[in-house]
Amino acid sequence: MLFDLEMIQSVYARIPERVAIARKQLNRPLTLAEKILYSHLASGSENAKYTRGLDFADFNPDRVAMQDATAQMALLQFTTAGKARTAVPSSVHCDHLITAREGAGKDLPFAKEENREVYAFLESVAAKYGIDFWKPGAGIIHQVVLENYAFPGGMMIGTDSHTVNAGGLGMLAIGVGGADAVDAMVGLPWELKYPKLIGVKLTGKLNGFATAKDVILKLAGILTVKGGTNAIIEYFGEGARSLSATGKATIANMGAEVGATCSTFSYDDSMSRYLRATGREAVALAADKIAEHLRLDKEVEENPENYFDKVIEIDLSTLKPHYNGPFSPDRSYAVSEMAKSLEEHDSPKEVSAALIGSCTNSSYEDLYQAASLIKKALALGLSPKVPLIINPGSEQVRFTAERDGLIDVFKEFGAVIMTNACGPCIGMWDRLGADKKEKNSIVHSFNRNFAKRADGNPNTHAFVASPLMAVIAALSGSLLFDPERDTLTNSLGEEVKLPIPETSELPANGFEVKDAGFQAPAEDGSAIVVQIAEKSNRLQALEPFVPWNGKDISGVPLLIKAKGKCTTDHISMAGPWLKFRGHLENISGNMLIGAVNAFNGETNKVLGNDGLSYEVPVLAKKYRDEGMGSIVVGDENYGEGSSREHAAMEPRFLGVKAVIVKSFARIHETNLKKQGMLALTFVNPEDYEKIRENDVLDILGLEEFAPGKNFTLVLHHFDGTEDRVLLAHTYNSQQWEWFKAGSALNLIRKSSV
Repeated sequence: MLFDLEMIQSVYARIPERVAIARKQLNRPLTLAEKILYSHLASGSENAKYTRGLDFADFNPDRVAMQDATAQMALLQFTTAGKARTAVPSSVHCDHLITAREGAGKDLPFAKEENREVYAFLESVAAKYGIDFWKPGAGIIHQVVLENYAFPGGMMIGTDSHTVNAGGLGMLAIGVGGADAVDAMVGLPWELKYPKLIGVKLTGKLNGFATAKDVILKLAGILTVKGGTNAIIEYFGEGARSLSATGKATIANMGAEVGATCSTFSYDDSMSRYLRATGREAVALAADKIAEHLRLDKEVEENPENYFDKVIEIDLSTLKPHYNGPFSPDRSYAVSEMAKSLEEHDSPKEVSAALIGSCTNSSYEDLYQAASLIKKALALGLSPKVPLIINPGSEQVRFTAERDGLIDVFKEFGAVIMTNACGPCIGMWDRLGADKKEKNSIVHSFNRNFAKRADGNPNTHAFVASPLMAVIAALSGSLLFDPERDTLTNSLGEEVKLPIPETSELPANGFEVKDAGFQAPAEDGSAIVVQIAEKSNRLQALEPFVPWNGKDISGVPLLIKAKGKCTTDHISMAGPWLKFRGHLENISGNMLIGAVNAFNGETNKVLGNDGLSYEVPVLAKKYRDEGMGSIVVGDENYGEGSSREHAAMEPRFLGVKAVIVKSFARIHETNLKKQGMLALTFVNPEDYEKIRENDVLDILGLEEFAPGKNFTLVLHHFDGTEDRVLLAHTYNSQQWEWFKAGSALNLIRKSSV
């Protein structure tokens, strides 16, 4: 199946001209990211110069991708925009709502029934508006996109932070909120702060037990969870060219964990091989014709410090396997350093479960390498000490793996094969005994390891690793086991050392699948009725948010002062709450229930202005219904993690007037702006300490808005004193119109009337 060939050819037809314009504007050699950015600037914007990390620019993405959890709210918004069809190719993938319990055979039918009305809604919207629909069981969105839609030199946005996975095929693929996706789907330019550029030079070649996953695990330790904010990470060098396309995708995928706008690699032979293997030879041939424009310039590779804002070098030849964790993906430790990690974080050394899958590591290559090690281990008389769970990335991957005997190897090992879906990675793991909240350690090949993320247990210490290390953890049962130096005792009582497994970049006999799970939209969807059941607790039509009243904010109580890490998981939890992603009122019941209250160190317990304790969403609703609204204060990198716009829509729905923090994660800040919220930062981060419990707040200067002009926050303390602090913002004139209108969607609605 070949998608979008004409669109891709049209993109390739304009790239040489746009690259020439960029060369003229910048008067220097170009990085790959710059070539793609300039090739996708909205018409009329290509002749401007942009300051990295400062200026906003308008782009025309080539396509939009949505997963079933975030697609609900995105498409509820799109259906109110007054358009008959999407302006750019778009797809919906049903991968997030499938709970992992007993295995694919039982879990998938259960999910289809449990989520029947949501799937019916998504299917009807897709059919009506010209959107590709991928059924439950078809696979994880980012693996399916890599197999079918991603192409070198393209630009894609998607309603999932790990849209960045497609950077493995040389795209700029960027995670956004649903409102951003709607911009592209209705044919409007999509706005992005022009990113800074981080260059990562890869030298040498992987060997031993090190894999592509270990590249990004090491880099996460260097950059931290916010080190890539408002930046594109571009990998280059001989080391980069030595990696497979799916290995590149793994690295690009976890760029989201360092806050990067996206990550990308220059077009090379491995990408060409992958395109051909997945039935897209025509795309590879088209890419070959303009290959020079799908790579960074030679001068950039030779002198990267002259062209990137930051350059990092990693030698693949010396790279060791890593475990990153617990509770944050940037806690990076080589396996030989794990004793230090366990001591620092009081983590159990014993592993209770190992998991392979997620959009990060569920390719054929990942499964082949894991199966190879298992096969060799079984031959040595070894057996697993803990359960192994596997989520294949797509039906094409699963079917091919089964044909090639890999699934049989996993089953011989006692592994449970779950549905081709996200499952435990996004908290959809109904883990037996998790409710006991016992302290334990797990190893998984996923991307995130925030508290409660995998199984809902706050005491599960999750460590991110490669599929290879997940298998090794299952064999050893210990985080301290180093495969390069340690041995295991087999069934005969012999001490044996684990052999280095074989790998296969692509299946030797090609990919094969009987039913990939794809459903094309209707040629004419005008007669199709979008399905939303009456009195549904899963889906709710959206009411427009109220426009700004034109006045400064005064007399608004503090809702919560969040302390420390406050990710989108803390703001709007996944797991069991996923079922309400299409129902704003119901899902708002989870708003900020995971955030730590700076005044009492507890979660979901805040003090009201009446002296009583409340759950956070209950108090927010109370303040809203009393006509006051409320204000949220947060710490560093607020909104880290997922692209889920529910983390912005819930506060908006519950009457929060502004979110004031030390710093924002990129996607969340944009999502707040899109929903008509005030997203503000302390000019002096130390002013965070001045916020007291029961403060009543004013925000002054809104009536005199100007780009770059600070606002003033007045803190009315309970003891009658007050403080004044300055608040910065990043709104431009267009974004301020979103605020004035009550949301960006309100403006779209007006233009469609």
